[in-house]
Amino acid sequence: MRTSPRAALLAAVASLVLPLTACPQPGRTTSGSTITVYAAASLNKTFTQLGSDFEAAHPGSTVRLVFGGSADLLAQLQNGAPGDVLATADEPTMSRATDAGLISAPPTIFATNRLTIATAPGNPKQIRSLADLARVSLVTCAPQVPCGNATGQVARAAGVTLKPVSEENSVSDVLGKVTSGQADAGIVYRTDTRAAGSKVTAVDFPEAEQVLNRYPITVLKASAQPGSAAEFTDFVRSERGRQVLTEAGFGAG
Repeated sequence: MRTSPRAALLAAVASLVLPLTACPQPGRTTSGSTITVYAAASLNKTFTQLGSDFEAAHPGSTVRLVFGGSADLLAQLQNGAPGDVLATADEPTMSRATDAGLISAPPTIFATNRLTIATAPGNPKQIRSLADLARVSLVTCAPQVPCGNATGQVARAAGVTLKPVSEENSVSDVLGKVTSGQADAGIVYRTDTRAAGSKVTAVDFPEAEQVLNRYPITVLKASAQPGSAAEFTDFVRSERGRQVLTEAGFGAG
């Protein structure tokens, strides 16, 4: 059958257009994509919620969350662990990730946090200040961990020498020592005591206002899903992300 010139032209155009519409557009989330997010332990509750919200808003997508002390997360990535997004509890740790060549774009600050003292319910040891921690069994984060670095800063600001019975790798571990009764008190973030609810009593102290932890987030250079990873970081900084973080006690980024 003889084909008219017009029909041949239309067929040629269609052959060019169809492959383009069939391919996913760069930067867009594709159905079935999975991203791995490394997030500081203090983000456990909020990122678990935001991960679920992101999946609901992007059908077919999966957010795999890895929580831990920021320094531990960085070590995992430096040792070759695959990942797409990194969110740390302070800027120095993110700077080390940058120096190690792990990130693909400048990080952005999405939240802030402050320290507080966590005690057993009702504060049975009657702790009122940092100085009172000298007479109880205290647990803190290790100095290389963001919460430990902040703890050192507030102690110096208060002119107090802290002598913890143990130093942990994350605020989750510190809080666990308090809730299990292994320690009388622990220095953690305000968001951690809020998430713990009736399991602990929070004791605020004025020096904490002088040390503000800023939380950065970015896409990792080795990400297998950079488009989806970027969409997740945008989602964290969206109105919904701000709502979830604020309800958990985080300050604005």
